[in-house]
Amino acid sequence: MPLDLTIAIPTRNEEKNLPACLQAIGSGFAKKIIVLDSHSTDSTCAIAARYGADIIQFEWSGKFPKKRNWFLQNHQIATAWVLFLDADEFLTEPFKEELRRVLPSSSHAGYWLHYSVYFLGRKLKGGYPLDKLALFRFGAGEYEHIEESDWSSLDMEVHEHPVLNGTIGSIGARIDHRDFRGTAHWVAKHNEYSSWEAARFLRYGGDAETRSRWTWKQKIKYRFMRTPLLGIAYFVGSFIFMEGWRDGFVGLSFAILKMSYFTQISAKLREANPG
Repeated sequence: MPLDLTIAIPTRNEEKNLPACLQAIGSGFAKKIIVLDSHSTDSTCAIAARYGADIIQFEWSGKFPKKRNWFLQNHQIATAWVLFLDADEFLTEPFKEELRRVLPSSSHAGYWLHYSVYFLGRKLKGGYPLDKLALFRFGAGEYEHIEESDWSSLDMEVHEHPVLNGTIGSIGARIDHRDFRGTAHWVAKHNEYSSWEAARFLRYGGDAETRSRWTWKQKIKYRFMRTPLLGIAYFVGSFIFMEGWRDGFVGLSFAILKMSYFTQISAKLREANPG
């Protein structure tokens, strides 16, 4: 019997990743699979239809809400649980088995999920872990409310976290995080992310109410945001203390690129406020 679960997959031109994502979900696992599309110009929607997923088109106004909150606020989800899954995230059999055991009798409002990161075709052994609060009960809350006005072309929540009412559990089995679009796309995407992060910090970094909702990871990140130490601290922590060195050239390349991303944020903040 399918789980009382809706899997919502935000997309925009995801023809390279979406087939493997939908194939990994498989048939009979969740009651509903919905592709939240942003008017893709490639074969994303045709692929979604071929796998039997429902397709909902999203048109962003440039302001709140973005895609995930818009979906939560404007569509009546007919299942108890909703899982937001990116097109480059692939459910593993151990993960699906754990959800089958846990969800039917759960008393939690949501769950932290853990991911195995792949880069340059290899599964990373070391580096900072990737965790997301991406599975929760419908009605238990929504993603952070961040008012913005055309900070970027990113129509989906970037690093906002769900704010939930209730206890939070953790699923031990991992989801595979792979992106088949290559390093050039990774770099371009993180350039957009760094611009968004800098704009968010300038707008909300001094707001006490906003800071109170940050996770401990966000608090550490924003504490060092205005200094070049952010990128260096990431590299040292990820490559040395979190054993990214175990992945050799691939691990070093990943750590350097991520260090560059965090350094971009600091540089863009300095650029906005030269004093």
